[in-house]
Amino acid sequence: MIVGTAGHIDHGKTTLVRALTGIDTDRLPEEKRRGISIELGYAFFESAQGLRIGLIDVPGHERLVHTMLSGATGIDHALMLVAADDGVMPQTREHFAILDLLAVSTASFVITKCDRADRSQIDTVRTQTEQLASGSRFARAPIFEVSAATGDGLAALQGHLSELASQSAPSDRASDGFRIAIDRVFVIDGSGTVITGTVHGGRVAIGDELVRAPTAGTELRARVRSIHAQNQAADTARAGERCALALAGVSRDQLRRGQWLVSPGIALSTQRIDAAITLWKDEPRALRAGTQVHVHLGATSVTGSVALLDAGDSLAPGAHARVQLVLHEPVAAWRGDRVVLRDASASRTLAGGSVLDPFAPARYRRTPQRLAELTAIDIADRAARQSALIAAAPHGINLTQLYRAEGVLSQPEAHPAHHSEDAGTFDAGADIIERDGDTTLALSATHATLYAEQLMIALGRFHEQHPDELGPDIARLRRLTAPRLPDALWQALVRRMLKSGALARRTSFIHLPEHGVRLSTVDERIAQLIAPLLAAAGFEGAWARDLARDTGQSEPLLRVALSRLAQRGDVHQIVRDLVYDTPTVHRLAAIARSLAAERGAITAAAFRDGTGLGRKRAIQILEFFDRAGLLRRVADEHRLRSDSRLFTE
Repeated sequence: MIVGTAGHIDHGKTTLVRALTGIDTDRLPEEKRRGISIELGYAFFESAQGLRIGLIDVPGHERLVHTMLSGATGIDHALMLVAADDGVMPQTREHFAILDLLAVSTASFVITKCDRADRSQIDTVRTQTEQLASGSRFARAPIFEVSAATGDGLAALQGHLSELASQSAPSDRASDGFRIAIDRVFVIDGSGTVITGTVHGGRVAIGDELVRAPTAGTELRARVRSIHAQNQAADTARAGERCALALAGVSRDQLRRGQWLVSPGIALSTQRIDAAITLWKDEPRALRAGTQVHVHLGATSVTGSVALLDAGDSLAPGAHARVQLVLHEPVAAWRGDRVVLRDASASRTLAGGSVLDPFAPARYRRTPQRLAELTAIDIADRAARQSALIAAAPHGINLTQLYRAEGVLSQPEAHPAHHSEDAGTFDAGADIIERDGDTTLALSATHATLYAEQLMIALGRFHEQHPDELGPDIARLRRLTAPRLPDALWQALVRRMLKSGALARRTSFIHLPEHGVRLSTVDERIAQLIAPLLAAAGFEGAWARDLARDTGQSEPLLRVALSRLAQRGDVHQIVRDLVYDTPTVHRLAAIARSLAAERGAITAAAFRDGTGLGRKRAIQILEFFDRAGLLRRVADEHRLRSDSRLFTE
């Protein structure tokens, strides 16, 4: 268990820690000279049950609140100190507000220096302390009266902390990735670079490889050479422990306070975080949208601005809201991490809360759909949270990103159709689970059914508007039906519908089964007659009237046959009555792809030169590719659609 000591600068934190543990946490010469804590101090003692209890002595000076926050984040229990000869001071109130906003699970109040006050004064301070705690999460916290000088009350306080330690359960799960918030970096001869910090999740063992986070820029990896957990040599360290790691592969200047070392599978970097916050009840003003703030996460502090997502233009004191924190530099954060906001001058604590989503979107952040997703993310139970999130996400969810955001290492298996019972915790409620490279995506049954219905409607409408075409390719159909649905989920949905017979495919084109055309004997005979003529026409194509003349068929009869062949995807009409066979269209498409790869975009002149055609014919073919979905026109250029597989072998 880790205990943090907080309070006013003169309220005897260091003296109390020394009395409890025998360790002087003031290491720096300036700390000893001035008699105040400047940096974080660490001490440990062993309970009667043999449990190691770590104490973090945080600075009490108002100018060192940022250091106090880096130490207070991640503690299990807070000791809030109030000196008997001073009473509750302004800095006491800010530290109390920070602990409340950090949602530290339990706390105890300690009236120190009781040897310097009479009974009446101590009772007055006790009343002040009770009033301070009233209405907060610590309203029922016990109050101890101690004197480090005489030893009075120390045994009772130690016994209380020992009892709390015996009741605290390990917080690490086998699936959780390891995370330690770095608060000190130094070098020890024979050990190399050493970092210390509080372990927020998972376990680490000697020999494990860790990654620095945030991960912006070059990835930095380090190997664990040795471990001290709770100030003792150990083979492993786990969540809820103070830890020192000796590292190989990194130098001191590559790491700093505020960074993290984490398991490679959960490393991330972000500058947008969705969070649920509460504005401190005693804050004199409402928090307005766009307010510039200092954001404290783990052991780091960065500046940023606040975007209110569901509270209008301002948030009243004591009120709750979901916000997006837009940060000025990258940080690492995971769902559930505590966050504290201070004002732009870093002189006043404003609000606190927890991270909901470290991968917050820049667009659509206030839509009902997004707010429903945030409501799901805020559910405490993991299985219920995942099920609700999948149900709330009409465009599916990125399971790989979700695991990373939650600090979880395990990955689900991908299933192109229905998921199985052992597909993993995070696929609860998913109907389609699909792998896309290193990413796994999921879609709910409700939304899969809705997209299937929309697909049938869109495809029916396409057949009505383009009766001479067999159908769109799968990428164009997605743009017509569900442009925001990830391509991998869309492909899986179409495969399912093809397998069930709801859709049919011929070459690259998707169509309704009833739209497929069966050729008559006459149609097949005409197809055989025109095949060599189209092949000989090459890039110039052939006009329907010339084909009718050369085959000895009437133009009306030939046009009917061409229409049916086009519906089957056997021929293509670039413009009305100008016909190309499929192999020729494939060759023209290959030239277009090559030009796009070389130049980024295709101009009519470049395509003309690449094909040897005239400018007019080159433009006609490019416009056909635009309509078909291979290209898209941007001003005077044509850009390749990266998701299109049209006209490939």
